[in-house]
Amino acid sequence: MPLDARFAGLAGVLPAGVMLAMIAYEYTGHPVAAAIAGALSLGAVAAFGIKAPPSRTLFILVGLILTVWAAATRSDWLAGVGTAILRGSFIVALFTALTAIRNAAMSSREIVACGRFLARQPPGLRYLALTMGGHFFGLVLLYGSISLLGGLAAESVARERDPEIGRIRLRRMLLAVHRGFAATLCWSPIAFSMAITTTLIPGATWTEAAIPCVVSAAMMLLGGWAIDTIFKPRVSRTPPAQVPPEGGWFENLRPLLLLLLAIGTGTAVLRWATGVEVIGAVMSVVPAVAVLWIFLQGSPIGINRGAYTASRVADFVTGELAAYRGEILLLFMAAFIGSLGAFVLVPLMADHGPDLTAPPAVLIAIAMVWLIPLTGQLGMNPILSVSLLIPLLPTPAEIGLHPAVLVTAITGGWALSGNTSPFTASVLLVGALGKVRPVHAGLVWNGAYALILGVALSLWVLALSLML
Repeated sequence: MPLDARFAGLAGVLPAGVMLAMIAYEYTGHPVAAAIAGALSLGAVAAFGIKAPPSRTLFILVGLILTVWAAATRSDWLAGVGTAILRGSFIVALFTALTAIRNAAMSSREIVACGRFLARQPPGLRYLALTMGGHFFGLVLLYGSISLLGGLAAESVARERDPEIGRIRLRRMLLAVHRGFAATLCWSPIAFSMAITTTLIPGATWTEAAIPCVVSAAMMLLGGWAIDTIFKPRVSRTPPAQVPPEGGWFENLRPLLLLLLAIGTGTAVLRWATGVEVIGAVMSVVPAVAVLWIFLQGSPIGINRGAYTASRVADFVTGELAAYRGEILLLFMAAFIGSLGAFVLVPLMADHGPDLTAPPAVLIAIAMVWLIPLTGQLGMNPILSVSLLIPLLPTPAEIGLHPAVLVTAITGGWALSGNTSPFTASVLLVGALGKVRPVHAGLVWNGAYALILGVALSLWVLALSLML
């Protein structure tokens, strides 16, 4: 193996170390754990940035410019840089934990069979089955839910002899999965949207925001189904009847439900026993469940199960994690730039910016529903835009707004960006599976949906502000 390939593989150890250090920090709050996580994150950025494409290198350059700007304008610049590194480390740690469970799930025959069951539902149930499947798979697999269910959708459509019917069916199936996944961004405690938003908004907690955000997710799921049903395309001929898949719903969905139950129960028990925040408990439980799941999946004949599990973990660290170098680099730098950018801009906003305490508080919240998807069209990752925008806003206490209202608005806007921005991984995946450009998959396929749901979410935020 070439030396540079070995180096790239060993670099995967760095994000794994970041995850372990951040888990320790979540439980202890000890600055040494934070320092270790930060040092390992910077090491990963350096290692992954050596042969990074220009688009990723640009992010590193912007981060360096902001660091120099902070040093030149703020006497407490080291504290600001440290906070930005910690925010980036947190994102890297969460990404690593979630990638671990995705690795375990994608090798499970039961999970693949579960996805195939959803993709083969008859037309009357297919959209609803896939959008709910995309949602529940997305809670565990993140973008992997689109890869799995979208790939199975393409597999089922490949048998269709009529090109027109096949094209329409594939688009509707992909939209169902995509919209189902994006709705998880409204409320999932392990989604970047919720983790970052509750961290940045003073007084915000997932526990208080969960119910309003679940309502947002339900609106997006049911709204997508209603729009698909009302505006269902007409075809020139009636498609042949399909044979429904074998087995009942509970029988086929049991593996996914058991997995969600294991993660949810483990998180609740750990939080009750230790008092750690939800995201810290999730970050601890998910990798443990992933390793246990790999062990339970068994091993090839003649290989010890424990040794096979250890080899899978090693392959994950040195193989899959290292292969995600571009994503890890982008995620860290988006959080770093957003945090440090807000750090240097806050004094300027205070001296020269508009008084954001003057408008009605609910208008600020509603503006976030629209502003986040808009910045997504301009190429800004939601991690970057939210990390930059939230610190510039007055705190909920200053404007008399319940933190849960602002969390609901921001996560709703984040979900809309996940449906429409041609720069997000979800839209890129859907475009590739549907053989259309990302702009087409985001704006043409989802443009009307985003406008309708944007209005609905805005009205929900308004109603919520009156109730809380």
